[in-house]
Amino acid sequence: MDAVSGADMPRRNAPPLSPGTEMPPSAPPFLPRESRLDMPGQALKGDARKDPPEASRPRYLLLRRAFILLATLAMTAIAADQMYLVLSVSSLTLLEGAILVLFVAMFAWIAFSFANAFTGFVLTLSGPDTSLGIDPRAPLPELHHRHALLVPTYNENPARLFARLQATWESIADTRQGNGFDVFVLSDTTDPAIWINEEEQYLALIARIPSGRIFYRHRRDNVARKAGNIGDWVTRFGGAYESMVILDADSLMTGDAVVRLASALERHPEVALVQTLPVIVNGTSVFARLQQFAGRLYGPMLARGIAWWFGTESNYWGHNAAIRVKAFAAHAGLPELTGRKPFGGHILSHDFVEAALMRRGGWAVVMAPSLPGSYEETPPSITEFAARDRRWCQGNLQHLKVLPARGLHPVSRLHFLIGIGAYITAPMWLVFLIIGILISLQAHFIRPEYFPKGFTLFPVWPAEDPIRAAYVFGATMGMLILPKLLAMIATLVRGGERRSFGGGIRLIAGVIVEIVLSALIAPSMMVFQSSAVFSVLAGRDSGWQVQRRDDGSLPFAELMHRYGPLTLVGLILAAAAYAVSFSLFLWMTPVTIGLSLAMPLAALTARKGLGPVMVAPEERTPPAVLVRANTLATELGATETPIAEMLRRRTEVTDAHLSQLAPPPPHRPGDIDRDLVIAKARLAEFDSLDQAMALLSAREKRSILSDPDAFRSLMALARK
Repeated sequence: MDAVSGADMPRRNAPPLSPGTEMPPSAPPFLPRESRLDMPGQALKGDARKDPPEASRPRYLLLRRAFILLATLAMTAIAADQMYLVLSVSSLTLLEGAILVLFVAMFAWIAFSFANAFTGFVLTLSGPDTSLGIDPRAPLPELHHRHALLVPTYNENPARLFARLQATWESIADTRQGNGFDVFVLSDTTDPAIWINEEEQYLALIARIPSGRIFYRHRRDNVARKAGNIGDWVTRFGGAYESMVILDADSLMTGDAVVRLASALERHPEVALVQTLPVIVNGTSVFARLQQFAGRLYGPMLARGIAWWFGTESNYWGHNAAIRVKAFAAHAGLPELTGRKPFGGHILSHDFVEAALMRRGGWAVVMAPSLPGSYEETPPSITEFAARDRRWCQGNLQHLKVLPARGLHPVSRLHFLIGIGAYITAPMWLVFLIIGILISLQAHFIRPEYFPKGFTLFPVWPAEDPIRAAYVFGATMGMLILPKLLAMIATLVRGGERRSFGGGIRLIAGVIVEIVLSALIAPSMMVFQSSAVFSVLAGRDSGWQVQRRDDGSLPFAELMHRYGPLTLVGLILAAAAYAVSFSLFLWMTPVTIGLSLAMPLAALTARKGLGPVMVAPEERTPPAVLVRANTLATELGATETPIAEMLRRRTEVTDAHLSQLAPPPPHRPGDIDRDLVIAKARLAEFDSLDQAMALLSAREKRSILSDPDAFRSLMALARK
């Protein structure tokens, strides 16, 4: 199909109305003609793995992977030997054996990360990655097929959502290849006021940009969350498009990046997915700016390292990626896991699984780590970050059920293990600290037995090697910090990058502040992640909470409730350690200081600050698409209309809303929508729209907005 001519562009039309309903004459159509595509659910005990053609496979990929593996094993073996010598001056006790096992497992994780970082450091100094021919310095390629830009949303701020969408669309139009794309806002919103505001913002957008290529769909039932949202689009409209570029509600991309991703799939028919590296922007709080600075400085180097050996078995992070629609439809239909939540049910962290299944089906999955123009936002506080992390924790631990799936590539299984390990290591560190404290208490309070029962020529000295222990501790901390220093060096030696961070002195100061703040926050995050792991293992489901993006501040009472216990534990641990021995107090300070300051840290990092110190390039010289998105967000946010006023006065919105309502799904005998029945009965009792809006519950309002007849009854109240 010819993209640039637009001759075969699907005709816009609305979903079918309920019987006897006429489309209001003033209502615009919301959706194009359907082009259905089968998307069968995949069995975890499915077919054997197929391998993609060699065209996109990097040279010496097995040697690259061998290097990372052997480097990790070598560093871990050396550390294990040294730790054994620290602990086994006489013989290993049970607690010391446990410490050794935990240390080896956690050091292997650190060594693996260090090997990736060092590889990324070398590659960064060698120049940008141009895998799949994606070179941002080259002229923009021409597109020859149709592509879709998908924006799934769930109870997000409509003004900011449509501001980012408009800025992205305008940037695509600036490439003169806008005719190759259709845009779909895929709403799973459940909040009635946000739903109506989304429709208002959509109507305003297509009035500003009458391209005929921007569509909106609201899903009645949020089955399978985001994965179900995307899957619904694929089965209804996917047949008309070569690829889909998927954004998150907080995503923003330049037209240059979108076109280059779509073009890479056109030129490489064996590739199913190309993933970029999103850069964090719009951070205003101390915590958000900390994440923004760290992600911008360390992220590109780490991405180069992992992309080097991922090759055609790369991962997918759920957004800011281009996916071949037919590959996704054929292989990424997610199964529903057996058992009860949190391990059973719909797969939460769907992106990892979708990438693994497409790779199993014989498609390449590739990273483009050097492609700029991909942006996202981050939670504004430790509290919001921990809430999102809790949901991600459940999704990653759920992958334990996916790991044994037949036919997965070993690297795909490694992706699952890395995701699981990102959360399992937190309780491992916690147990490691607890056992370390027990060993110190044992040494302090239990009198050593120098001459145990049985014949021995020499006394048994129950001591560890403190000098070697200090070296092991220093080496471990050094391997944690050195990747950050390598990223700083890689930036300092490149003049353009150094200047983009505000110069060498400001960059070095920013790295120091980031290391200190991250170290102080780490103990609280360790506790939160450990709690999340234990909560999931105990069978508690995280649900689907709305992500706060603007304000992370907490009232003092809630701050005390969430962080007061951590502060108290930190102070008690510090006092107890000092009472036992000064050396134990010093050994515990990295943890006790962070915990003791948990409450003030949570409060202070949720506020605005760090402007003069940690400056990311996108702050000093914001890209045009970001400036445009933020300007539009301010303008559109000032025009938001309360839902009652909108229903009363904005007939174009209410007519458009009615026009897109599909008839209720058929119900089995005895299957009744209780919320709708109750809402209809209550509507008959109200005298005005204001009364209805004040007294109806959110679930009842949503039921009314989803049903054509109930919505007309609500509009009748608005006309009184």
